[in-house]
Amino acid sequence: MKNIRVRNRIIPWIALAILGCATADDVRVLDAEIYELQKQTNKDRDAYKNELKNELTVLKDSYKNELTSIQKEVQKDILASQNETRRLQADLALRHENLQSEIRSLATRVEEYKDFLNRPSKEINRVKEDIALRTRILEERGKAFEEKNRAQEERSRALEERVRALDERLKALDGKINAMASKQSEMERAVSAREASGETKGLLTRVEDLYRDAYETFQRGDHESARRKFEGFLKQYPNTGLSDNAQFWIGETYYLKKDFEKAILEYEKMITKYPDGDKMSAALLKQGLAFLELGDKTNARNLFKRVIERYPHSEQAETAKKRLDTMK
Repeated sequence: MKNIRVRNRIIPWIALAILGCATADDVRVLDAEIYELQKQTNKDRDAYKNELKNELTVLKDSYKNELTSIQKEVQKDILASQNETRRLQADLALRHENLQSEIRSLATRVEEYKDFLNRPSKEINRVKEDIALRTRILEERGKAFEEKNRAQEERSRALEERVRALDERLKALDGKINAMASKQSEMERAVSAREASGETKGLLTRVEDLYRDAYETFQRGDHESARRKFEGFLKQYPNTGLSDNAQFWIGETYYLKKDFEKAILEYEKMITKYPDGDKMSAALLKQGLAFLELGDKTNARNLFKRVIERYPHSEQAETAKKRLDTMK
């Protein structure tokens, strides 16, 4: 709109100049207006950049505070669990000592029982009753001790589950921070694109040509050369619309080589760096298949379920369902 207003102001002056009606004062007025419009345009552009940077700073601070809060919560839970464990250990040690004392006492009573065998029957019956009573007490205490142990084990398992859940939240936050960094890069590229659209078109052509060369090499079956080309592409252009695809195909070169551990790591890079990429469902599925090849059915099953939950209408979801059915 500002460019239109500039043209609307300049065209009448040009017309006057052509017709020979413009004076030197008119020309100076026109130059002043053009200068003011250019200055305003630069000011608006700088304000837009500052606004983007401020927005990113606020979001980063928010995620940083949330991450700090989660870490404090984990530390607090771990400290509480340690204190509870120490208290239970002390309690168990005391109970164990008491049981040992009771056992020693019972052994003494058994020896006394032997001495009483030759005494009158009433005295013997009294000793038998006393031993039976002490035996029942020891059995009840032993049951209570076992129940206490089971309760402690359940609490320990619950704490481990909570720590794993918090780890998942931390990973999710890392993914969001990476996404925001990617968004900032895209915004900065968008601002730069306004200033150099011709240069951007040339760059896009170079990016597409470099990616196409690597992909055609992969299609020909030369996976080692294709991997090197995709890696070189990512070094030059880590944040383009084709970068997530390039990272995925690097994982594929290792998968086809049956180097499943490296394939899993490369797929994870794509999932972490490009959470909104076109190859997310494919990367999750292939990561699950790689774990299955390594015999890790637990991780494979979790990844297949993740594909089905996040991308229920995709071809990868259908494949994941079939794999889960064969694993039952």
